[in-house]
Amino acid sequence: MNIGLILLMLIGGSVGVFSTLYILISLPVIIFLKIYRKIRFGASLYD
Repeated sequence: MNIGLILLMLIGGSVGVFSTLYILISLPVIIFLKIYRKIRFGASLYD
C-alpha cells in the first residue's frame, strides 16, 4: 500500500473517532444541563 492511501485511512479513521466521541460526550452533558436548568431556574426543556 502506498503512503497516500495510509494517510487517507488515518485521517478518515480519526475523523470518525472524534465525531463519535463528541456525540457520546456532548449529548449526556446537554441533557444534564437542561434538567439542571429546569430544576434550578424553572426554564423550559425545549429552549
